[in-house]
Amino acid sequence: MNDAKLIHRELSESIIGAAMKVLNVLKPGLSEKAYENAMVIELRNRGHKVSQQERFEVRYEGQLEDTLIPDLIVDDLDIADPKLAEDFHPSHFAQMIGCLGVTDLKLAILLNFRYATLTWKRVIR
Repeated sequence: MNDAKLIHRELSESIIGAAMKVLNVLKPGLSEKAYENAMVIELRNRGHKVSQQERFEVRYEGQLEDTLIPDLIVDDLDIADPKLAEDFHPSHFAQMIGCLGVTDLKLAILLNFRYATLTWKRVIR
């Protein structure tokens, strides 16, 4: 992530660094919730504001249709979404695009804790 043009570059680096530390400490094989909760602790230890499982109303034609609950919102800027997946799938990206639209945020980071090496993808709206 050397490109200074990346949106929320420093925050992205901090989120990914936190995820790497969490995976190095906990190792693969736990539940998504375990990694999510550990991410909250690590991100707060790094000085970030973290909202976990915050609810957002989904409205259509002014009527409440659903509730969206992103896993983590960091510094009111980025969504961080821990996953346990073989690989990222188009449905993961579509879900994040929907989350970004509802929350009015610009960046989500998918974090895959399934293997010993962390993988991640940035999703931009």
